[in-house]
Amino acid sequence: MQLPELIEKTVAGLGYDLVDFERAERGLLRVYIDFTAEEADEKGPITVEDCATVSHQLSHVLTVENVPYERLEISSPGLDRPLRKFSDFVRFAGCEAIVKLRMAIPGTANRKSYEGVLTVPEGDQLGIEFEGKEGPAVLNFTLADIDKARLVPQVNFGSRKA
Repeated sequence: MQLPELIEKTVAGLGYDLVDFERAERGLLRVYIDFTAEEADEKGPITVEDCATVSHQLSHVLTVENVPYERLEISSPGLDRPLRKFSDFVRFAGCEAIVKLRMAIPGTANRKSYEGVLTVPEGDQLGIEFEGKEGPAVLNFTLADIDKARLVPQVNFGSRKA
């Protein structure tokens, strides 16, 4: 079994969603987890205990499968969560995001980077509503067109009433 499938299966088996993983220098294996879309609202953000649970299980699986690594880090995806799967775009429709395309789409004046609000996907078409030179516009694209996509962090510190 390949490493991506091994990590995905282990994380999913524990009830989490694999957001991303990366191999870094000096044998570091970094894994980003989140709750599934159905559980995210009721459970809140990923906690240290969630990361410890996944780390414990994944370290055993990687040892059994003879996957070489020196250190294992488990983390939440953060406020600027990457969007990699079609289901991410469904889940975060209506949220602000930055989408960088691999190549400019014809008729877009060689523009590859867009910041705006994700639209609800239709079929295999994803979309982002952004402010263009002539006002609001919508760009449609596919998952294969994307180089990188991330949510724009939304921080609300609330207000204290005096």
